[in-house]
Amino acid sequence: MAELRAAHISHEMGMHTEQLGGRTQQRFFTLGETERRFTYPGAPEVDFNKRHEFDAGGMDTRAVNLEIRRLMNEGYGTIVVHNPGAKHSLGVGILNRLNLYFEGSLGYFGCGLIDGPNVRIKGRVGWSCAENMLAGTVVIEKNAGSCFGAAIRGGDLVCKGDVGARTGIDQKGGTIIVGGRTGAFSGFMMQRGRMVILGDAGPNLGDSMYDGTIYVGGRIKSLGVDAVEAEMTELDCAWLERKLRLYGLEAPKPLEQMTKIVAGKQLWNYDNLEPAEKKLVL
Repeated sequence: MAELRAAHISHEMGMHTEQLGGRTQQRFFTLGETERRFTYPGAPEVDFNKRHEFDAGGMDTRAVNLEIRRLMNEGYGTIVVHNPGAKHSLGVGILNRLNLYFEGSLGYFGCGLIDGPNVRIKGRVGWSCAENMLAGTVVIEKNAGSCFGAAIRGGDLVCKGDVGARTGIDQKGGTIIVGGRTGAFSGFMMQRGRMVILGDAGPNLGDSMYDGTIYVGGRIKSLGVDAVEAEMTELDCAWLERKLRLYGLEAPKPLEQMTKIVAGKQLWNYDNLEPAEKKLVL
């Protein structure tokens, strides 16, 4: 009866009829598109065989990003950026099919908020590379800074070298692959998706993870709260073999000997635990 009364009160308060303000959320994609994946309204048609290269050495961040968008609007599907100079926030907000190559290193927040492009970075990247990535691929040939793939939601994010702390913090989907080592608190508050660390992992791996899976090929300094080991299965090994082959990577040991980390799920009902039980979890 209490549940029925609560539902009745919510209707009386108008919570089910209130007209929300702000931008409409009703249409993001072209529903009539059948030959390819859904695209955003206004997304330009590009040809991957149509290629253009430009030198970003004397350009600021805004000018580089505007040039990439101008070239996309002209139908270029393969864009090569020379001398990016470790500038921050390059290649962000691209919601389109595109091959984008950076012949050098990026600074902080590179390739964030993207949905669709295939990006390859020849050098290194700074903090928070590919933050909130939705789809596509980003491959870094060297090392990456901390918060690599923060809040990633989809796609493949690959660093062939080492990465800093808090890799995949708040990861909500997709795949993160690290060819080398990762720092402390990687997988912190992970909610979904997969993370593959071929080297060693720093302390507090998977701390407070809600769901998802972490595979580690090297040593683990320590596990975080509610992160536990699980059994490797044939499906895990088959998925790892296929995914690593896509990016020319190899595990340091047989796949079945990698360590699999998942959520213990004791934090799922943390508020309902007794004080003594909360101490045991933490």
